[in-house]
Order: sequence, then C-alpha cells, then structure tokens
Amino acid sequence: MSDVAAVDPVHQEVVDSAREMEQAGLTVGTAGNVSGRRADGAICITPSSVPYPDVTAGNLAILSIDGEHLGGSGKPSTEKAMHLACYRTFAEVGGVVHCHAPHASMFAVAHQPIPASIEEVIIYVGGDVPVAGYATTGTQDLADEVVRHLGDRGAVLMANHGLLCVGKSPSDALHTALVVEHTAKIMFGAHLLGGVRPLPDKAAKDFAGVYGYIRSTW
Repeated sequence: MSDVAAVDPVHQEVVDSAREMEQAGLTVGTAGNVSGRRADGAICITPSSVPYPDVTAGNLAILSIDGEHLGGSGKPSTEKAMHLACYRTFAEVGGVVHCHAPHASMFAVAHQPIPASIEEVIIYVGGDVPVAGYATTGTQDLADEVVRHLGDRGAVLMANHGLLCVGKSPSDALHTALVVEHTAKIMFGAHLLGGVRPLPDKAAKDFAGVYGYIRSTW
C-alpha cells in the first residue's frame, strides 16, 4: 500500500492543495484538512496534527469509503466523517477541502450566508454560500448536517467553525475555497459601504444553471 501511495497522482494533488491552502492563508497551523478520491475508490486524506510542510504523499491516511483504515503512515484527520459523507452522498465529488478562511469564517460565526452578488461565485459555487447548523467538530452529526447543503452548492459554511468545499478534484475544491474567501472579503466590504445589492433575478438563475452544468460534467 505504501508504494501505491507514493506514486498515486491523487495523493500528490492532495499534498499540493493542502500546502497551497496554508500558503494562501485559508488556515493556520495544522487546522483544516484536504482529501481526494482515488481511481480505485479509496479516499486519501491529510494526516491529523501534521504541519503542512511535513505532509507527503506517503503519510496521507488511506480510507475506504466506509472509513476503514487501509494504509498510509498518518492518522486520519479528526474530520474524516465529514469528508467521507461527501464522497458517499455525491458520486461526482473527487475532492474535499475544509479550511478556516478568515473572512468566510466571519460569516460562519455570524451565522450569515455569503451572498452570491457577483457572477463568479454563482458559477463556481451555485449561489449563496449557505450556513449549516452547528454540530460538534468531528462528529457524524456535523457530517450529516454539512452534506444536507451540498446538493446544489460547491461550498457550505459551518456555524461557528469554518468552510467546506467540494469539487471534481482536490485542486478544484481548493479553487472553490479561494473563490468563496475572495467573495467573502468583497461582501464584508460591501456591508461596510452601505449594503450588498443582489444580482438581477434572471442573471442569478442563468448563472446558477452554469454551475449545475459544470457539476454534471465532473
């Protein structure tokens, strides 16, 4: 298993995405986690309590879709239930990123969705970024609550916690996280300037259709 882990391209994509997540300021320390679905159906996820510069393709934890530890030298992230729930619920999802992006987390702590008042976020996320109800970190309750919001969205805020994004691959999920954090900064500034103005209804509906089409091609 360790030899496979060292060469599987999904493993390296998880490593690269995790390091980019930290470098982009979407998380600090060992917080957050990244995972990917391999061609054989196994899930590789960043190890618990390992600094991102020390995460390698060989020390990712390898799990079955049901959570059985198949290999890898790392201990699976404490948020593994949330990642696995995304893969079990959505067959098209190939990557999951969970982070504590500062501006997005402000909205999560305030229990306010991030408005989709610019076209980009509708195209890449599907609409407003919703807020999942609070549940304790690492629990199945949190996993169940999170996936409830991802049927037509690429991202969800977790109340008093942070952000989770799904994509066709780990790097795609990371791109969505970057889009959400960029949008959160814009919306925070717009609130200070007097309020967010929504896109016209037709434009919002049309662009939401673009997200639906893109997701259907994953």
